[in-house]
Amino acid sequence: MTTNNTAAAARKPTIDTARVQDQAESLFNSSLTWLQPHWLQILIGIGAGVAVAAALFWLRGLGPRIVARSRTGKGWSAVFGRAVERTHGFFIVMLSAKLVVGYAGAPADVASTVTFLFTVAAVFQVAVWAREIILGAIEHRTRGEHIGGEALGSAMGLIRLLVSFAVFAIAFVVVLDNLGVNVTGLVAGLGVGGIAIGLAAQGIFADLFAALAIIFDRPFRRGDAVTYDSTSGNVEEIGLKSTRIRGIDGELRVISNKNLLDKEIQNNTVRERRRSKFTVGLAYETPPDKLDRFPDMMKEVIEASGMTYVRCGFFQFGASSLDFDVQFDSPSADFTEAYNGRHRTGIAILRRCNEEGLVIAYPMQVNYLAAPDGQLVDPGARLPGASPADATER
Repeated sequence: MTTNNTAAAARKPTIDTARVQDQAESLFNSSLTWLQPHWLQILIGIGAGVAVAAALFWLRGLGPRIVARSRTGKGWSAVFGRAVERTHGFFIVMLSAKLVVGYAGAPADVASTVTFLFTVAAVFQVAVWAREIILGAIEHRTRGEHIGGEALGSAMGLIRLLVSFAVFAIAFVVVLDNLGVNVTGLVAGLGVGGIAIGLAAQGIFADLFAALAIIFDRPFRRGDAVTYDSTSGNVEEIGLKSTRIRGIDGELRVISNKNLLDKEIQNNTVRERRRSKFTVGLAYETPPDKLDRFPDMMKEVIEASGMTYVRCGFFQFGASSLDFDVQFDSPSADFTEAYNGRHRTGIAILRRCNEEGLVIAYPMQVNYLAAPDGQLVDPGARLPGASPADATER
């Protein structure tokens, strides 16, 4: 047991204090050697760095002012204002040092140290800016129109966590790569872990990203009247996982965001008008000249009813009628107005047909009697070879 402990202690990595001391002494000596002949350039560089830092701190102070000038605090100007406000002082100091370190002719050790610190500060500062802009863009697109308050808070909490993890993980990998660390294994591990998490929660993420697609693409908003498949209703709420639609019969329909976006959605709210169609069947006995004038009659009737005439024409020989297709639009997209307009137009068409003596056909059947030789006969006449009694019975 003692031998194993001794071997393990021998294999344990230790810090070479002598090497660290030598490096520190080398940095100190090179700094002294640099300060003596370059004191004037160093003072000028310090002054320039202080001026640059003061200017950058002043620019950072503009962030809250930009946010305050925004009316709602959610516009694009407010988004960039909050990003500017999140600029860290350490990044400003290192940026100023990086800009002036070359002017003073700093030694390689000092310059490399400044470069290293500036790289770390810049990478994480860019990560902070990216997170603020991404989250601000999402909040700007929502504006309380799409997702309810509680659902929006839950969604934004999860989105903030995912975005923060992603941008800072990338920043951490970039810093390690600049330090010369082999990050291939780390990137592979993060990729495998991400795949495992994605597979375990693919349903949740699918609905979450579908909710984000609704936010950014805006196929519909809360309160819009939509139709998909055979379902119609008004959108009441767009949640983190599902969308709730109040049906036209009063029922509440709940459908997952992913399944909803996979369907063809008709947004009836943004339509400019509603189209109605009638099929008017006229009797076969109608004179051709009246059939030829029928579209003009329909145009007069439709326009007199306050609707917009589209087209009317003969389109098929029906089983019991000559069928005309009549199409017209409502002045607006309001369903009630279109419904009442269709009612008025239908009654007006019936009234006009009665005035013109046009018979609207209905299904009927005519039976013809035939003699034994196949010739058609009058049903009231006596068939050849039949007795008067048979004619009376008929």
